[in-house]
Amino acid sequence: MQDSTTMWALIGMAIVALAIILVVASRHRARARRVELKSKFGAEYDRAVEEYGPNHADRELSSRERRVGQFQARELNAVDRARFLSNWASIQAQFVDDPGVAVSGANELINEVMRAQGYPTEHFEQRVADLSVEHAGVLQHYRAAKALADSNRNGRVNTEELRQAVVHYRVLFADLLHEPKAAPGLQQAQA
Repeated sequence: MQDSTTMWALIGMAIVALAIILVVASRHRARARRVELKSKFGAEYDRAVEEYGPNHADRELSSRERRVGQFQARELNAVDRARFLSNWASIQAQFVDDPGVAVSGANELINEVMRAQGYPTEHFEQRVADLSVEHAGVLQHYRAAKALADSNRNGRVNTEELRQAVVHYRVLFADLLHEPKAAPGLQQAQA
């Protein structure tokens, strides 16, 4: 009887030890994943933590990665890249005569580039979430441009703010095309 009790005690201790090992390993994996997500998403990780809380943020960002991984992602060919760069130059030139139309055109060009690369473009928040997987470093520009463009539709911005919207869109545009910031065809928007 004594041997049986000792055996069950040893089995119980082994189960407890195994449970502790599993919990520690799980926490270690979660920490490592959190570090990986923070490194990949940067400021967007912090934004997700504020919005969802740390555990839900990790799940949200992982979900974004899975969603974007299912897209039929396409690299732009030389003809498309040249066309988009030409369209951007036209938008910048148009800014001089009609800044509001140029801002709208910049937004639509971003959507065109995204569609050409295989991103769905129906809803702004979903576009931001999808872009966060590969373009997290420039999302603050996209959000700022969108806010200024929305204010423009309500008639609450001046020409300088419209210029800033175009500059913000240009940062995202350059990132989507994998262009250096000073690439030809991406000159400063002029007021």
